[in-house]
Amino acid sequence: MDDARWVTALTRGARVTTSKSRNKAGAGLKIERVWTTEGVHPYDEVTWERRDVVMTNWRDGSINFEQRGVEFPEAWSVNAANIVTTKYFRGAVGTPQREWSLKQLIDRVVETYRTAGEEYGYFASPADAEVFAHELTWMLLHQVFSFNSPVWFNVGTPSPQQVSACFILAVDDSMDSILDWYKEEGRIFQGGSGAGVNLSRIRSSKELLSSGGTASGPVSFMRGADASAGTIKSGGATRRAAKMVILDVDHPDIEEFVATKAREEDKIRALRDAGFDMDLGGADIVSVQYQNANNSVRVSDEFMTAVENNGGFDLRGRLDGQTIETIDAKKLFRTISQAAWECADPGLQYDDTINDWHTCPETGRITASNPCSEYLHLDNSSCNLASLNLMKFLRADGGFEVEKFVKSVEFVITAMDISICFADFPTEKIGETTRAYRQLGIGYANLGALLMATGLPYDSAQGREVSAAITSLMTGTAYRRSAELAGIVGAYDGYARNAEAHKRVMRKHAAANDEIKPTGTVATAIQREATKQWTLGNKTGDRFGWRNSQASVLAPTGTIGLMMDCDTTGVEPDLALVKFKKLVGGGSMQIVNQTVPRALRSLGYPEEQVEAIVEHIADHGHVVDAPGLKPEHYPVFDCAMGERSIAPMGHVRMMAAVQPFISGAISKTVNMPEQATVEDVEKIYFEGWKLGLKALAIYRDNCKVGQPLSAAKPNKAVATTETPAAEVEKVVEKVVEYRPVRKRLPKKRPSQTVSFSVGGAEGYLTASSYPDDGLGEVFLKMSKQGSTLAGVMDAFSVAISIGLQYGVPLETYVSKFTNMRFEPAGMTDDPDVRMAASVMDYIFRRLALDFLPYERRAELGIFTAKERAAQLRAEAEAEASGADLTAMAASAPVEAPEPKTGPVAQPAQELADAAAVKPAPSVGSSTELLEAVIGKAADAPLCFTCGTKMRPAGSCYVCEGCGSTSGCS
Repeated sequence: MDDARWVTALTRGARVTTSKSRNKAGAGLKIERVWTTEGVHPYDEVTWERRDVVMTNWRDGSINFEQRGVEFPEAWSVNAANIVTTKYFRGAVGTPQREWSLKQLIDRVVETYRTAGEEYGYFASPADAEVFAHELTWMLLHQVFSFNSPVWFNVGTPSPQQVSACFILAVDDSMDSILDWYKEEGRIFQGGSGAGVNLSRIRSSKELLSSGGTASGPVSFMRGADASAGTIKSGGATRRAAKMVILDVDHPDIEEFVATKAREEDKIRALRDAGFDMDLGGADIVSVQYQNANNSVRVSDEFMTAVENNGGFDLRGRLDGQTIETIDAKKLFRTISQAAWECADPGLQYDDTINDWHTCPETGRITASNPCSEYLHLDNSSCNLASLNLMKFLRADGGFEVEKFVKSVEFVITAMDISICFADFPTEKIGETTRAYRQLGIGYANLGALLMATGLPYDSAQGREVSAAITSLMTGTAYRRSAELAGIVGAYDGYARNAEAHKRVMRKHAAANDEIKPTGTVATAIQREATKQWTLGNKTGDRFGWRNSQASVLAPTGTIGLMMDCDTTGVEPDLALVKFKKLVGGGSMQIVNQTVPRALRSLGYPEEQVEAIVEHIADHGHVVDAPGLKPEHYPVFDCAMGERSIAPMGHVRMMAAVQPFISGAISKTVNMPEQATVEDVEKIYFEGWKLGLKALAIYRDNCKVGQPLSAAKPNKAVATTETPAAEVEKVVEKVVEYRPVRKRLPKKRPSQTVSFSVGGAEGYLTASSYPDDGLGEVFLKMSKQGSTLAGVMDAFSVAISIGLQYGVPLETYVSKFTNMRFEPAGMTDDPDVRMAASVMDYIFRRLALDFLPYERRAELGIFTAKERAAQLRAEAEAEASGADLTAMAASAPVEAPEPKTGPVAQPAQELADAAAVKPAPSVGSSTELLEAVIGKAADAPLCFTCGTKMRPAGSCYVCEGCGSTSGCS
């Protein structure tokens, strides 16, 4: 029997003997319907459709995956269906055993949970079990929540029933333990998950071995683990191995540990400058060490106080705890911040804060975390996650569905706890600890979208109040249900020895909830219910104990966030106001986030202004100078990146607002601008400690060389072509010497005249076309003949007309002159262009509507009234049914006006040749779209599966194209 099968069999045996039901005198949960209707199956409430899922590498067109005829609800977006089909459907593609419907996937998981729940005594009757299954099915079907990826991978399949995504290992100061670490970590990587470990028990390189020699130290053993992780990744995994390495700040090798990745970054720069391929995934990046792990320093209150007071700090030996060296605490803190400034590592974990909120200190201290830092608990343990989609609880009037949220948390926590009863684990030690302490990690996604949709800035007191209240309600309800489960099937095995500590932490959570002082009606209602949940839960827990030692974390929600069609992940704000969306039937388009119009309506803007502002955002990617938008409302639309990005301390303050209501921690990276200083990093790390965070990491733009920049790709492609230098010179010479030829209009040509009024100023626009239907001449008449304005308009008309006849594309003029702001401006008498920022803005919008094809206008964000009406209808339907706005808008029966653009004065062949030498930048994801808008490359890796540039998700990255992540499920 091989190791994997041996572990599975062994842990299954442990499950039977340690996790059998302890149902109290036949009691069980009575389940009430919340989302479902009695007598109607959830599947019968939605409209289903068949789709073809064909995933290609957008860079070279190669097909990565193909499955045709899959079945999904109409309301599910293309992205969500693609990700579920490629990631979660089980069975070999092309065989009858392959899953092909979302119904099969949900049934596979939900039926397993229901069966286990009945077997282990969770339900009062079979009827309650059926209602529970229907409620879970409805919530999954309508994207109200999602389990973490391992559940979808494994539950209900012949594979080991692994349900956990987060693992913590332990390493002692012995060679056997170190080798076990390599083996256990590799097994977890092989399954597509990640693990964290604290190496502080390993003696330092400044201490002696029993043989009299000097110890290697933990940093040297990190090399072997890093190489192992890289090998497993390159052996066929579709994402990099995810791991976290932690060292205590009082370890004698702490300075060497801090410098590891910064020193490697210097090596990357030197090799890059020497011509080696040092992009992430490049041929030569494997020569660099420590790149497969996130590094964190575990700092104590003693150390941070010494930093604050400019004091000394002792580094202690691992064998006897004696002081080996006393260092300047502030200098070490500076070294940590300098390294983070240079390469984003190490992050900080605040040890005393973490252990002050620990429910099980009698069992052992919390020494480590999972790779993304949200799971913090005992060594050799694991946590399964699930996340709620907060936008599903937002009412049309801006209120929050408090009661449905409470009931949904009950369902999800119950299901998550049931999963531990039947779950398998990668090692025996992890299985024993997890079954004894039953750690859960309920969380949420779409917080940033929720705040924007309700008109609240992410970085505001009101936004933090709502966020804190929701988080408190979620965790309070989760622990209350956990206490109720303890009364039915028993408290967790380790509860008796940790009862007083667990109760103390529950009181700390409740006290923090009392400190929320909401000012808005929504936050007040949520916080009031949270207070009830904490009070009831602690009373129930005092009587029965709790079923779970941990209840909540805030995970990145990368892949499952895309599965739920979330605009934002975890606790993050929106990445940007424009998104890259795939369409049914292939293709893609740029859209403004669907939360933006909702936010504008929440703020009281009329529909005409909403349309004008959305058009501005589509053109510019931000709200600055949007027509009619009040400057005091700009912060509502601030994002993680772009023209108006949220300040680093805004991210830290949001983390501090929700941290007291999370059992674990928060997966989030604080983004800092490239011009940030080391002092800025120090301030962020120090404030994180002061504000009571458990873990914190920063990322400064462009601090990593090994991150591929999309702007560099075309240049590299040009540089590596086989074209001789002389031929390149000829091409350049052709471009320089080329002179365009004017294509004059015939004496008799078709034309049209439009009268217009902009802000009360009236005028006439006459546009003449070539016989083959391409715009070639424009005349503008305003004011009296002979006036200065009339002369300027005549001269402008001649200039534009000559440019058109020499081959300047109309869309070039449209992109330059639309949104130009000057008086007169305001309302117009044109039903297709209700608001104009200036006369020029109106004229070129009108010309675009009359002479550009629909596809080109859509890219420019210019639509007729009929087209906008169709989009609004699609949006209303999307809000009502949870459908994806883009897919519905694309499929809406919009009749685009017949374009009047034909072969307008085509550029000469030499110009086409020059364009072939320098291809236009292509876009394959929201990150690349944002790069195109702001004109700046973003530090994000390319997806190993489909080649698309990924976008941030917590402290990791997720691919919008195929759902792959850089380490978090």
